[in-house]
Amino acid sequence: MQELVALVYKLCKSLPEDEKYGLISQMKRAAVSVLSNFVEGYLKSSKKEKLLYLERSATSLLELEAQVEVCLVLGYLNESDSQIFSQKKSEVGYLLHRYKSKII
Repeated sequence: MQELVALVYKLCKSLPEDEKYGLISQMKRAAVSVLSNFVEGYLKSSKKEKLLYLERSATSLLELEAQVEVCLVLGYLNESDSQIFSQKKSEVGYLLHRYKSKII
């Protein structure tokens, strides 16, 4: 998951400066939220709490996916960047799914 955060920060460097308080801020926040909510949920003792934080992590991942799509449509990212992100997002999504299946 740390790799996803690092990738997002790298991708944000190619976005225009006028997106500093828009997409850049939102994307960085969503990427960190994926990791932070996963870790916080992992540390919880009850299944219910673990699942709540895992759901928040997955939601942040979906938000991040939508934001990258916006960047692609606006021409801020190229298809190669989008594919690299998609691969990393899929890996993180799979990890979240596997962890959820072990909790339930």
